[in-house]
Amino acid sequence: MRSPRPRLIAGLLLTPLLAGCFSSSGDDSSSGSGSGDGGRLSVALAFPPAESYSPYGQDAFDLSRLGVVEGLTRLDANGTAVPALAESWSSEQGGKSWVFTLRDAKFQDGSEVTAKAVASALTHAAAAEPAPAAISGVKLTAQAVGDDQVKVATAEADPVLPLRLTNPSLAVFSPKAYGKDGKVNPVGTATGPFEFTKITGDTAATLDRFDDYWGGRAQASGIDAKFVSDGTARANALRTGDVDIAEAVPVAQVASLEKATVHPINTARNTSLFLNTQAGVFKDAGLRAAAREAIDTSAVAKGVFEGYAEPAQGIYGPALTWASGKRTEPTGRAKATSPKGKSITIATYSDRPELPETAQVLQQQLQKAGFTVKLEVRTYARLESDLLAKKFDAAVVSRNMMLDTGDPVTVLASDFTCDGSYNLAFLCDKDVDRLVTAAGAESDPGKRQNAAMKAEAAILGTDAVIPLVHLKVVTGIDTAVKGAVLDPYEREFVGIGTRR
Repeated sequence: MRSPRPRLIAGLLLTPLLAGCFSSSGDDSSSGSGSGDGGRLSVALAFPPAESYSPYGQDAFDLSRLGVVEGLTRLDANGTAVPALAESWSSEQGGKSWVFTLRDAKFQDGSEVTAKAVASALTHAAAAEPAPAAISGVKLTAQAVGDDQVKVATAEADPVLPLRLTNPSLAVFSPKAYGKDGKVNPVGTATGPFEFTKITGDTAATLDRFDDYWGGRAQASGIDAKFVSDGTARANALRTGDVDIAEAVPVAQVASLEKATVHPINTARNTSLFLNTQAGVFKDAGLRAAAREAIDTSAVAKGVFEGYAEPAQGIYGPALTWASGKRTEPTGRAKATSPKGKSITIATYSDRPELPETAQVLQQQLQKAGFTVKLEVRTYARLESDLLAKKFDAAVVSRNMMLDTGDPVTVLASDFTCDGSYNLAFLCDKDVDRLVTAAGAESDPGKRQNAAMKAEAAILGTDAVIPLVHLKVVTGIDTAVKGAVLDPYEREFVGIGTRR
């Protein structure tokens, strides 16, 4: 065991990139040491685990929302990297390496969080296939420096590495979590305030409070989580008292809930139409342009989202207040050509009920423009593999553009570059790659934002993606619950101060 040492203030906090704040329901903060005297919480989440709770894909965010995992750093209210398992850090070699000093903490299996264990966890994440979105295109290595420091290095200088490490996909697990087959077992091996005690497939999970959590005992004694893809069913569960908190309440259900239980928050989430640029009809840039010209985003904002969204101005929405003043018009767009009845299939998922409705509106608009349009609607868990396998011409997808790191450049690298790990448009454009790479090299926050906006203009110029609306997300919270977390990054859901 390492000898006790005083806690340090983080040596470097990165400049905020998102304007907004965490808030909590009721008058209790979701941070700070809890008294540990609350009852269990029942929650309904929208997205069932699609990969058996693998931390290297989208399931990582379920682990984060349930308070199971954490990494070296976390995002605060302003999008700044602040201490989590690391209590301080500093850069070396012009940003090519960073040294993180660990706090005293324990894994849920009772073992100590050591530098060796942390370095091993990050090494496993870096070797994952495909790579977690937060480190897509980044060659990351980690090594222990003594008992309480970890050196994390990248092939190129990375000014936002502490932001990358906030991503739940880079969470730290104890050595026994890692199997020989490369899979990670998160049951009783993470470091968060709640630990799994039972997992029922992709439908439910039971969690108990982890009493040795370094940040203090959570006020709730545990969490009973249900994964409910149907949005109406989530709203009904809240209304009837079956759950205390319901994630992503459909806007069509808001009127049926008590006003005091409805908690909207501005987010960096967009709903967009991604066009398959490598196969099928939309390999033709002229037909992508025709699709863009056919779509009326205001009809989607008003008709589908009922005031909980606004027509998209680009990839970055109004929650990022710096974006509007730096936006430039896309250039180099192809001239629209006639669809002449060409048949396309648009895929989307029902976990967010507004998405099938959005797809229906787009179907009508595109058919009016001359396309023949079919829709494919599934749950996300049953859609993802085919979506990534290029089996559809287009996809209506909801995406928080700051979800991966809180950095505006990282999402461009993962979603729109040749080697991107979540490139639903399958875009591979040399100019886009060059501009995203240039943006990633900027260490000054203002210059980084400017470079990101130049890359945004180039991406929109390809018509690979058609941003539709910028969203507010509605969380349903029973009035008896205090301290539920309203997070614009959609990473936190239940905090140590959440209780009923």
